[in-house]
Amino acid sequence: MAHILIVDDEKKIRHILGIMLSRKGHGICEAGSGLEALELLEKGAFDVVISDIRMPEMDGFELLENIRKMEIPVPVVVITAFGTIDSAVEAMKKGAVDYITKPFEEERIILAVEKAAGVSRILRENIKLKRELKRLTQKGEIVCVSKAMHRVMDIASKVAVKSDTTVLITGESGTGKEIVARFIHDHSPRAKGRFVAINCAAITDTLVQSTLFGHEKGAFTGAERSKQGLFEYASGGTLFLDEIGDLPVEAQAKLLRALQERTIQRVGGNESIKVDVRVICATNQDLEKLVKEGDFREDLYYRINVFPIHIPPLRKRKEAIIPLAEYFIRKFVDSVPEEDQQLLTQGAKKILMNYSWPGNIRELANTMERAIILAGLPPVTAEHLEFLKTGMEIKEQSGRLKLDQDGLDLEALEKDLIKQALQLTGNNQSAAARLLGLTRSKFRTRVKQLEEGT
Repeated sequence: MAHILIVDDEKKIRHILGIMLSRKGHGICEAGSGLEALELLEKGAFDVVISDIRMPEMDGFELLENIRKMEIPVPVVVITAFGTIDSAVEAMKKGAVDYITKPFEEERIILAVEKAAGVSRILRENIKLKRELKRLTQKGEIVCVSKAMHRVMDIASKVAVKSDTTVLITGESGTGKEIVARFIHDHSPRAKGRFVAINCAAITDTLVQSTLFGHEKGAFTGAERSKQGLFEYASGGTLFLDEIGDLPVEAQAKLLRALQERTIQRVGGNESIKVDVRVICATNQDLEKLVKEGDFREDLYYRINVFPIHIPPLRKRKEAIIPLAEYFIRKFVDSVPEEDQQLLTQGAKKILMNYSWPGNIRELANTMERAIILAGLPPVTAEHLEFLKTGMEIKEQSGRLKLDQDGLDLEALEKDLIKQALQLTGNNQSAAARLLGLTRSKFRTRVKQLEEGT
């Protein structure tokens, strides 16, 4: 369950939200202003923040900006009064993952919190990875520990100098697609411009076009003033569209036009606005399959697939597993071990090499952090990795499942398997879906159906 901070200057609203979320088992903490919330965020970790926009001392926008500047890894869901959708757009541009209009329904609140809690862990990991990337790239180089990644970075460095070439980065969740995208930006003629990243899966359908292309005053209810979209905001730099496969079909048509003509139109506007931006897309989905199923435009697929870069999963570059594991151990211990100190026993190495790593480098980093907490100090032994062995045993047992005359509860079994998959992948839905042989959309549908049936 999530640890949630509710920020609103109205005590009644905080109380109502607290009751709704407490019933689902979430832990609740309250703040009456953005300033008070920031003080609480500096003192302790929260999984999700739900914040009103209009508040005294420090409003929701300022809170979002401070959270981003201070690199506090927490997703924020904003609450806005009906008729101020432009405020919601502004909040999304400042980093909010979702918005809810007042008066709100309990189901909408619960769904928003579940979605935000799902990305909470990823946010924390991304902060760590970005800090580490900054350290590793101080001399303009990235440390690669496998031949496959050396090839990837060599290809990335070649396309980096072509400042207008559209790049499509493919690979499973946790393989480092955003790191490669940032490397391309940092080594391009656009390096002095902005690198703007947006997760297409995190934008609601109603806001996606306003977020990307902006809107004019009066374009829709609540559009009180004109707003610049991310294409304009990133002009002169790089726009990174992560999870491009989740972009709604209607927005895909406008993205295609923007890429072809280097112009955009704001929602509700007629003027063509020139934009000078390199677009880098990324996905963990099979776009060709989505094209065949009618969920992704074929013409857009060919337009973004100008220069493809594929990042292989960790299980396909096993020579990197032990060096990366030892790197993470050194990163997570309080004092850096001596170079010749044993960090992993042979038993631990065997477990790491035999595991399939559905969550890739992100999962490996999480695993080593957990293991070093259990170990206290190196070396990490097989005993400290028992939780990985349990996961492998579960997978083996599920392959031998047989039906007997006593029957079984299929719905309960499905729930249990979904729960196991999420636990094994650190709540990474894409990785969990792969473990179960499902697409991410089908996995989400199964989860929703099972939740509705409870």
